[in-house]
Amino acid sequence: MVKRSSLISALGLLCLTVGARAQQPPPKVGVISIQGAIVGTKDGQKASQELDTKFVPKKKEFDSRQSEVAQLQDQYNKGGTVMAEDKRNQLARDIDEKKKRLERDMQDAEEDLKAEQQKVLQGLGQRMMAVIEKYAKDNGYSIILDVSNPNTPVLYASSGIDITQDIVSLYDKTSTGGAAAPTGTAAPAPGTPAPRTSSTPVPRTSSSPAPAGGTKAPGTVR
Repeated sequence: MVKRSSLISALGLLCLTVGARAQQPPPKVGVISIQGAIVGTKDGQKASQELDTKFVPKKKEFDSRQSEVAQLQDQYNKGGTVMAEDKRNQLARDIDEKKKRLERDMQDAEEDLKAEQQKVLQGLGQRMMAVIEKYAKDNGYSIILDVSNPNTPVLYASSGIDITQDIVSLYDKTSTGGAAAPTGTAAPAPGTPAPRTSSTPVPRTSSSPAPAGGTKAPGTVR
């Protein structure tokens, strides 16, 4: 009888343990597009507009220089056998030099733009992560995954667990309106790409058509 009572007690304890585990809610998981969230905030939109404004004059300069190169190339192509060989060769060298210089300047401008984007991203990314952490704690999330990061192994996510718009709204409510990067070594959110700007990409020089008459055409830097 004693053994039977012990067995019943043990089974009862086991049932209580299993029941307690069954009553524990599963981990709450959410997904967010950090890229979409940053771009969607008022600070992100303001930063994008400021970058556009800052680099518009440089783009206009590149457009003007590219137009000049195109005109010289047209002059070179139409010259044909009418233009003296020494002048034709000199024009070819001038076009080639202008193209190389333009390509170098455009690459420098692109690097400057990326550096500015990264600088802005440091401030936005730090504040965004603070908002996400607070939101997760307040709403009982155990895990939040960034679906805009290609390194995050998310193959499918229901729209019902997407918190992107909630984070954008919360960020805008708590933001002071400044998008500049803070001093220090604060890093942007892991895997967060630089915010996109609406400005037209820096133009690339087009390849020159081969001239007639056997004279070598000015090369194009790739």
